[in-house]
Parts: sequence; structure tokens; C-alpha cells
Amino acid sequence: MIGRGQPRRRSSEDAWIITAPLTLVAIFCATITGLVAPEPFGDWPEAALLLVLMIAAGLPLLSLVVRRQTLGVTLTELPLVLALYFLPPLTVVVIYTLTSLITHKRQRLSAPKVWFNVARAAAGSSLAVLVLQALPPIDGVGPRTWGSIFAAVSMVILISYASVVGVHTLLHGWQTGRGALRTAKPVLLTAVINVSVGLIVLILVRSTWWSLLLLAALGVGLALVYRAYSQFFRQHRTLTDLYALTRAVVESGQSGTLPDALLGRVRALMQAEYATLWLPAQGRHPEALLTARVDDPGLLDLAHTPAAIRERVRDSRRTVAVGRGVTTDEEFRADLAGQRIKDAVVVPLRSGQVVIGTLEVANRLGDGNNFTATDIAIFETVAAHAAVALENSRLVDRLRHDAYHDTLTKLPNRRRVTGALEESIKIGAPDEVVALLLFDVDGLRQVNESLGHAAGDKVLVEVASRLRASAPSSALVGRVGGDEFLVTLRLESPAAALELASQLRDQIRDEMVFDALTLVVDTAVGVAVHPDHGSDAATLLLRVDLATTAAKSVPGSVQLFNPGLESRSLRRLGLAGDLRRALDQDELEVYFQPKVTLRDRRLVGVECLARWEHPAHGTVAPEDFVAVAEHTGQLSRLTEVVLREGLRRSRDWALADQPLPIAVNLSARTLVDQHFPDRVQELLTEYKVPAQRLTLEITESGVLDGTDRPIPTLQRLRDLGVRLSVDDFGTGDSSLAHLRRLPVHEVKVDRSFVQGMATDPGDLAIVNAVVTLSQQFGLAVVAEGVESELTLELLQDIGCEIGQGFLFSRPLPYERLAAWFGAQVEPESISSGELPRLRVVP
Repeated sequence: MIGRGQPRRRSSEDAWIITAPLTLVAIFCATITGLVAPEPFGDWPEAALLLVLMIAAGLPLLSLVVRRQTLGVTLTELPLVLALYFLPPLTVVVIYTLTSLITHKRQRLSAPKVWFNVARAAAGSSLAVLVLQALPPIDGVGPRTWGSIFAAVSMVILISYASVVGVHTLLHGWQTGRGALRTAKPVLLTAVINVSVGLIVLILVRSTWWSLLLLAALGVGLALVYRAYSQFFRQHRTLTDLYALTRAVVESGQSGTLPDALLGRVRALMQAEYATLWLPAQGRHPEALLTARVDDPGLLDLAHTPAAIRERVRDSRRTVAVGRGVTTDEEFRADLAGQRIKDAVVVPLRSGQVVIGTLEVANRLGDGNNFTATDIAIFETVAAHAAVALENSRLVDRLRHDAYHDTLTKLPNRRRVTGALEESIKIGAPDEVVALLLFDVDGLRQVNESLGHAAGDKVLVEVASRLRASAPSSALVGRVGGDEFLVTLRLESPAAALELASQLRDQIRDEMVFDALTLVVDTAVGVAVHPDHGSDAATLLLRVDLATTAAKSVPGSVQLFNPGLESRSLRRLGLAGDLRRALDQDELEVYFQPKVTLRDRRLVGVECLARWEHPAHGTVAPEDFVAVAEHTGQLSRLTEVVLREGLRRSRDWALADQPLPIAVNLSARTLVDQHFPDRVQELLTEYKVPAQRLTLEITESGVLDGTDRPIPTLQRLRDLGVRLSVDDFGTGDSSLAHLRRLPVHEVKVDRSFVQGMATDPGDLAIVNAVVTLSQQFGLAVVAEGVESELTLELLQDIGCEIGQGFLFSRPLPYERLAAWFGAQVEPESISSGELPRLRVVP
């Protein structure tokens, strides 16, 4: 609760600390006056008349509220002037004190306040008559009389105002006393005017008693003028406060301090002890209950009015008022009285036809003051402005939230994460690193295409939920891309970051159940740390992305950034323009690697492989320039270059009576090109090569992506007569059973399993299973990476038919391949028209 630590406020019972000295002053001055005055008492009929006039003049024409107290502007100085002139001194004290007692009793003030005001009147009037006795005797109505009476009345005003400031300071602190002092100017000005008018009345009465008729008319007119001025003053103050309220609400709506500005202004405008704002829970916004109190600079998180009154307003969508003359719901009167609240007004805050909360004021300041119908109308106008401001504030808050959060997962987005990362980097710690863990969800595209985007969204929401639940409480979890999530936090070392990344990845890999569907989602994780891998947020985000890309190449891996990843990425970026130029100028070469039957060493074909010798970088790895071609839209040109060269050489070999099939690798992206089969047909026709001599190899991840998207293109290629092969089989998550629904002819076992056959029983078992099942499905099997005699023998034992690898030959350019033919192929196998058979296997 805001506002604690404030000085202890005194009760009104403590007003005796001021009342007692005032009483002593009154007794002392009255005693001295009684001793020095020749006739201290007398003229009671005239005194009775002036008493009536004083009571009538004591009706407040203008009320000023200072904190919890009300200062009334009256005409009491006017009859006081007449009393000081016509009546004995102590008679003046009696009727003036009696007037104060009657007036404040009628206002139903508490006893301490009544006696304070009575003592104040007695002290002021006693001092006034004592001053008057000390001055020369009054003679006539000339200037000397004016000065004497003015001096006497000034004592009344001085004592009155000094005591009010004193009691406010005593009970409520020096700030309240200073507030009372600020109201002195209009009150003193009014008193001077009243004394001047009283002296004019005195002059007229002394001239002729008939002037009383004119003075009566003038008094009525003067009262009406004061009333009009009072009304104008209230209207002006209300308009000024409304303008100030509107301006403060607009300004605070941008700074996020709307409740403070709103409630403080509303409380001051309505001259209430309490102003309360209630906003029920809505969406991500929790319930808000805030109260401004007259004596507290901050806001309280409670309300003294019962909750039922706010619920009634929200349900009925109408204003509820409780108090003298404005009560609309009697059932709440007892509840409010139990909380020592004399009146309250609660109005609904509407946004269109919906009530978004309530605004209320309670306890009109001043014992004799209560809320009126006019106050309720003004308050409802204020509530309308407040509702618009609150809705705008919530809208701005929502827009700010949406600008920094992902709408699907509700996690911070890239902008928010980048800002938080920059702040973390600025606060360095010698024994800690700022770790970035980037999780890339594998297979999300296949989920979207197979099950729909709704299922993909569920996967993302579940991944976000698991990361939030599993990450340390100090971590910031955000979604920085379509299928990418970033976790950043402070850790002891890069090793701790790698360990945490593995733990979180294992949490994500648990089964996800959506209705009747069960999915297992894996992620590739990249890790980068500050300061080892970058000194700013942009660099760290770039490098953790590079690490994640590297992690994708090894399924289920966690990759820590290293400089080699960046140099390779930058190199690929620089190769984009060079690749286009190389394709335009035919700088790419096509190499050929033989494919051999393992039993009788016969040459059954060659695989066409693109090679690029860069003038500045030297030999460029195929995976680098193929990746560049995929991302720059040059893949179709690269594929056509290899196809053309392979078909041209196949045609030349056929013309030389050495017909040799060729194999060309395809990217998965080529299978989504619906025009590719037509282009293959055109090239086969152009080079007059039978379709069965062309084998197109597609990687396992490309042909078995979990969808049916590649099947139409594969079917059209098979209808042309082209052979289809699944390359790098075994590196993905598919099974041989998936091949049964695809129009393929051949399976190529990945080199990683073939090369490990001689040393790893697991690899041997995998290759044996692939060969056995493929043959049962009627598929040819090619073993890649045959590099030793022992591997060759093992492949022969399990029945593998075809192999390729360095044991037979490396990829060779066309000229060297011709020489290799001459050195390795037995001449009699060529002359007999059968497939060329190798003479020697090195």
C-alpha cells in the first residue's frame, strides 16, 4: 500500500490544543475590557436585532475547501461594524460569540469543531473591543471612526485566520496549513469589502433611519450578487479543474501514470475524501483497485466502500449514489455508515455498451457538505472522459505489448529479445557469460503441409510452453522466427550453456499429444556466448544463427559457434555473384565417378558431379555452391549444366559403342518445379539419349519429407522412363517401408554406414538390413564410399550388387576418365559388346 511512512495524523479531538489558548485570550481580553469600559453591557433590544442580522449574515455565500475543512465566505463583518459602533463592548462579544455557536450548531459540526469556532469568535471579538477601548473614543462617523472600527475588525479577522491555519497545521500537517494560507487572499479581500460596506451603512443610518429601507433592498441585492459570484466561482473552478483533468489524463496516458493523475484530479474536483478506480480482470490485465485519499500523496490498494456497490453498478450499468438528498439505493446506507462514510457516488465506466469498471468518490469534504445532483452530473461527465482515456491507455499498452511479443506463443519477439540482450551485455560480470541458445524446430513445414497450419501452431505453442517451463527462472525465452526460439541468460561458462541446451532439447523431444495424434518434434540447437563470440546483440544473434544452421546438418546435435562457421557463411555470401558469372561463362566442370558391379567388376554407369575451381578461392566445395544456388535462384541453371554435360557424354559414349548410363543429383527444391519433367524430356530428345540411361538421384530428406508433394514429379519422371534413386539413405528418419509408395528404382546406402561396416557391427547390421529389404521390394542397391577390400568383401557377402568409391576411382574429369577406361577396362569386354569390366581394382 502506497503512502506509508507519513506522519501520524491527529484526531479532531486534539483541537483543544488551539481552543484552550483561544479561550484564555477571550477571557483575558474580556476581563480587561470589563474593567476599563465605563458601560461594558447594555442596549439588549438593539443587541437582539443585530444578533438576528449576524445570524443571517453568517450564511455562507462562498465555500472554500482546504483538505478536509471548509472555509465559508460570509457577510458577518457588516453587522459587526454596526455592533462595534452602537453596542457596549462586552455586549458585542456576547452576540458575536452566540452567533458563532448558533451557526455552527445548525451545521451539525462535531463538538470539538463547534467549541473551536466559538472560542475563535470569542477571542477575536474580545481582542477587537479591547483594541477599540485602547483607541480614542468614537466620535461621529468620520475617518477616525473608520480607522478605529477597521482596526477592531482586523483583529477579528487576524485571530480567526491564524487559528484556522494553526488547527489545520496541527491536525493535518504543515502542507495543509500552507494550503489554508493560499486561500487568504479572496477571504481577506471579501472582508475588506464587507467592512467598507458596513461603514457606508453606518454613515447612512446615522444620517437618517429611513435609509434602512434602501439598505434592506441593497442587502438583498448584495446577497444575490454574492450568490451569483459564488455560482460563477464554482463553475469557473469546475471548468478549470475539468480542463486540468483532461490535460493530465492525456499526458499521463502516454507515460503510464494514468491512475495517479486521474484519481488525484477527480478527488480534488469533487472535493471528496476518497476517489477510487476499479477495473475488473480482463484478458491479460489483472484486477485493479486503487484509491486516492486527501491526505496521502500516493495511491492505496483498497477501498472503504463495500465491493457490492461496485458490482451493482457494473451489473446494472447505472450510477449509484448514497447520501443526504441523492440516495438511489437505500440498502447501502447502513454499510457505508459502518465504514464512517456519509455519502458516496459510484458511476460506471463505459466502453460502448460494455462496462469496463467503476469510478467512485466518497465523503464530501466539509461537515455540512454533501454531494448534489449537479455534482453527480459533473462526475458522470468526468467518468465518460476517464473511460475513453482508460480504453486508449489499455489499447496503447496492448499495442506496445504486441510490438514486443509474439501473438501466437505470447513470448517476447526478436525486437524485445534484442533489447534485453543489449541490456544484459552492458552489465558485465567477470565470472559469467551471456549465453544465447537458439532452437530450430525440425520438420515444422512437413507438419503444416500434412496436418495443416493449425497443427503447426499447436506444435509451436507446445514448444514455447516447454521451454518456458524447463528454462531457469532467470532466462528470457523468446520466439525470434517462424520456427526459431531463443533462450538467453547468464551462465558460468560456454560448457554450462551447452549442457543446458542439451537438457532443454531433451525436454522438447518428449511426445506431444494433440487429440488422437502423437508427434515427436526434434530441434537443432545453436549456442553462442558473450564475450567470446561477439560484443553486441546483432553479432551474437548472427553467430548463434550460424551455429544453428550447422547443427541442422547433423540431426539432433547441439553446435557451439566457432569462427570457421562464420568464414564459411561469409564465403558463401560472396560466392553468389561469382556463381552467376561462372554459369554464364561455363566455368563449372562436370566430373564422373564410376559405378561398378561388386561381383564381376563390370562398369554399370557413372555419377555426374559438378566441380568449381574459383579463380580466387580455389576449389569450392559442392555443398557450398549448391547451397548458394538454392538461395539465389540459380539451382535450375546449375542442374541443367550438369544434365547437359552428362547427356552429351552419354551420347558420345554410345556413338563409340560404349553405351554408359549416367546419374545426376537433384535438389529437393527441383521436385517442386512442375516444369522440370518437361525440361528433362526436351534434353533427352535433344541429345538422343534413351531415358533408361539417365538416373536422377534425390536425397532421402528430399524424397521422403513426410508429404506427398514430391510424388507427382517423381511419377512424371518415371513415366518418361527415367530411373530414380534415393541418395544418402539411412541418414534421415524414414524407413524402407516408406519407399513402397514411391516410384523409385534404386537405393544408395550412405557412405557413413558403408565405411563403418568393417569396424562397427551396428553399421554392418544397418547395411545388411537395407540390402535385404530393398531386394525384397525389387530395388537395386548401391553402396557409396567403398574404399577397402575388406568392405568390398563384406558387401559381397551380404549380397550388395553395385558400389562406388575410391577403391574403384575418384571423381574424374572427362579426359582423365577416358584414360582411366583404357587402363582399367579389359579390352575383350568392350569388343564383345558387353558391359565394360575392370581389369584391376587398385
